[in-house]
Amino acid sequence: MRAAWRAADVRAAEKILMATLPPGTLMARAAAGLARRCGLTLSKVYAARVLLLVGTGDNGGDALYAGAALARRGAVVSALLLDERRAHVDGLSALLAAGGRVVTEFPAAVDLIVDGLLGIGGAGPLRGPALDFVGQLDALSPRPPVIAVDVPSGVSVDTGDVAGPAVRADVTVTFGVLKPALVVGPAAPYAGQVELVDIGLRPAADPALRIAEAEDIDEWWLHPNQSSDKYSRGVVGLATGSPAYPGAALLSTAGALAGPAGMVRYAGPAYSVVATLHPSVVVTPKVSGAGRVQAWTCGSGISDDQRAHDEVRAVLAAPVPIVLDADAITMMVDGTLAPALRARTAPTVLTPHDGEFKRLAGAAPGEDRVGAALNLAAWTRSVVLLKGDRTIIAAPDGEAWVNPTGTPALATAGSGDVLGGLLGSLLAAGLPPVRAAVAAAYLHGLAGREAAATRGSITSADIAAALPYVVPR
Repeated sequence: MRAAWRAADVRAAEKILMATLPPGTLMARAAAGLARRCGLTLSKVYAARVLLLVGTGDNGGDALYAGAALARRGAVVSALLLDERRAHVDGLSALLAAGGRVVTEFPAAVDLIVDGLLGIGGAGPLRGPALDFVGQLDALSPRPPVIAVDVPSGVSVDTGDVAGPAVRADVTVTFGVLKPALVVGPAAPYAGQVELVDIGLRPAADPALRIAEAEDIDEWWLHPNQSSDKYSRGVVGLATGSPAYPGAALLSTAGALAGPAGMVRYAGPAYSVVATLHPSVVVTPKVSGAGRVQAWTCGSGISDDQRAHDEVRAVLAAPVPIVLDADAITMMVDGTLAPALRARTAPTVLTPHDGEFKRLAGAAPGEDRVGAALNLAAWTRSVVLLKGDRTIIAAPDGEAWVNPTGTPALATAGSGDVLGGLLGSLLAAGLPPVRAAVAAAYLHGLAGREAAATRGSITSADIAAALPYVVPR
């Protein structure tokens, strides 16, 4: 597992660490890591033309010291200062002593640009000279590689929002720990490839975000053993699909079959077609006839008629973990089912996309998607899986995760149906709700990547077909 911390927690950790070290040690460590990455990015350092965009904070100092190291290796290093009177004094002296120079405009030719304008202390949209510098950077053709210092200038560090023009980096060299803007929201693509430089920072606070890795999913996955049977592995129930949307039933069933549960029960109007195409699935027309299950997935394509409302009520009343998706989420909007949702004692996972989130919460997620998901999780007493390019999993207790495997290929009709079925299977097998949601999103993303790599343009059926090839074995 990786993790990301908010700016205030990073600052607090820096203050504690700096009190134990000689002055300038942290900046020296950061600058050394930055200079190393710059050297690797350049085809050769000697005679390479490097432009530093230098702000007034510590990021500017990091850039200046890194520039000094490159200049000592023979690079031609120029510094464009945001405010000459407020530039880092020692860093600027080090650059000039190493043969670097200060310029007042972009050089005619540049091999590498280092963005040291704003760090984690920056707030709000870029303005003034910083905005002008980014505009000039965007206008360069051809555009040289850009390395951002800690975070790309212009992004909101804690939320991942991008309120205006910002630096689009090819590489971001970040120090100590990851920051939310590097992994979540529209800011994440601006970071490019993220390289973490260990400077000895160990924040005491809980992370703002956690990011699962393949090793986590492998560790959490529930494998059968010699004593397992279809019931002990878990039975997942699916209340999905309708006469108008039988495909939702098929897709959610395919997702569930790829998971670790030992049996899938389908309850709904599409039972005939499900039984024909998935003969291992036990089918029935209604939830009340499904028999015992360890978890339910409900809502994908069930429509909005009285039958669907009755089925959602039956699932809400079940004393087992449930996943509510699509039409089931929409039914929560008028408030009639809200008491049943909030009264549940077994875990609930909601899987809205932005439109469903807006209908349920009364407003779109906005610039702070993590905060919005956490608020909805607290209000509904549910785990919220907010779908998107960087899907967020938020728990009522404040724990939040972001999925790193998202791909635009997942933006296809029925993709969420597959996800819901897989998530229900994980819950039925006994995985705790947060881990189940994290693992489902992670594997769903991998399946989207796998399908897109072999087929290009894909459908949700392709995602479902790829799932068995990406789940842990």
